[in-house]
Amino acid sequence: MSLNLTEKKAVVAEVSAQVAQAQAIVIAEYRGMSVADMTVLRAEARNSGVYLRVLKNTLVRRAVDSTPFSALANDMVGPLVFGMSTDPVAAAKVMNNFAKTNAKFVIKAGAIPNQLMDIAGVQALASTLGREELLAKFARTLNEVPTKFARAIAAIRDAKAA
Repeated sequence: MSLNLTEKKAVVAEVSAQVAQAQAIVIAEYRGMSVADMTVLRAEARNSGVYLRVLKNTLVRRAVDSTPFSALANDMVGPLVFGMSTDPVAAAKVMNNFAKTNAKFVIKAGAIPNQLMDIAGVQALASTLGREELLAKFARTLNEVPTKFARAIAAIRDAKAA
């Protein structure tokens, strides 16, 4: 069933809002995949905070026009699923991990603001640490400084007592 003009405008407005907030967009072809597999992908995306939709390419081209992601429009050919995230790594990580286990799911391209990525670029982005992982690592590092200081003071106290 095709959309009427007002419905198309609403979809373009919704996607434009997501693009405006996005730090990364990844597109992949899903030809031949089962509904069950797509449901698994959607659940993984939802859990990771990734906006994942199957959309008409022409509508997404209109949404990314005049944005830092406009170079991605040239790769929008065929049946595609679009993953967008505010965390630059999340969309790449979710879609790359899914592609590893599903041969019919093929990553076509990706983009971060003002930079188009090929498949290798998306895979490289997926292998980096995400925002949450970086924050956890930073917090762990900050926690180590006072802990080491307290241990040093305790060691000096014990040395003086002996």
